[in-house]
Amino acid sequence: MNSSDRTPADLLRSALAADPARPLVTFYDDATGERVELSVATFANWVAKTANLLQGDLAAEPGDRLALLLPAHWQTAVWLLACSSVGVVADVQGDPAAADLVVTGPDTLERARACRGERVALALRPLGGRFPQPPEGFADYALEAPSQGDRFAPFAPVDPDGPALAVDGVELTGAQLVARAREDAATLGLAPGSRLLSGRTYDTWDGLSAGLFAPLAADGSVVLCRHLGQLDADGLAKRVESERVTGTAV
Repeated sequence: MNSSDRTPADLLRSALAADPARPLVTFYDDATGERVELSVATFANWVAKTANLLQGDLAAEPGDRLALLLPAHWQTAVWLLACSSVGVVADVQGDPAAADLVVTGPDTLERARACRGERVALALRPLGGRFPQPPEGFADYALEAPSQGDRFAPFAPVDPDGPALAVDGVELTGAQLVARAREDAATLGLAPGSRLLSGRTYDTWDGLSAGLFAPLAADGSVVLCRHLGQLDADGLAKRVESERVTGTAV
């Protein structure tokens, strides 16, 4: 973490410069048995590809609003950082009809059709798999992202004091988001190397902070668990031990 970091994208760049090989996001889906671990370098590569897709193919510009209709998932974390990289406002579970573009999972396709701008759909299948048949009217993220460039440079500098995130009635600038993430990291007892297990959903600030932003701000990592309620107490204890978890937010 660098004290001059003022956007989530800045935090990721600092993490990449400090230790690209360390784990950043470990994702579990306890409904499917999926486990994916992404190092800082691998996560940053996905963010760069997604930001290039967002800025290039989707023609998104700083200040545009993106309705992000995705659950707590490693690919959602990628989109949040890609939005920050471009300067696009990530409106989590926002109104697609009021957005410039929409990114949706398979369960919210009909809701997403209200967006008149570009539409992207994620199958949320293990290993980032594609839809068997792309939904009509949507670009399939798994088909579009892999061919994008591995490095990203914004066409225009991102303003840390511009809007960056909207969730559950709260709207934050990039600088406000980073400040709150640092405060939350201290509250959660996170320090460099900490490993936080989060079972919180991504539709509130507390869920987004525990599930991504606070560990990133603390130079730590997150074990992000979807459908954690399907795991019994013994299973949770085993995960905490095997993943070397230092704290939990469930």
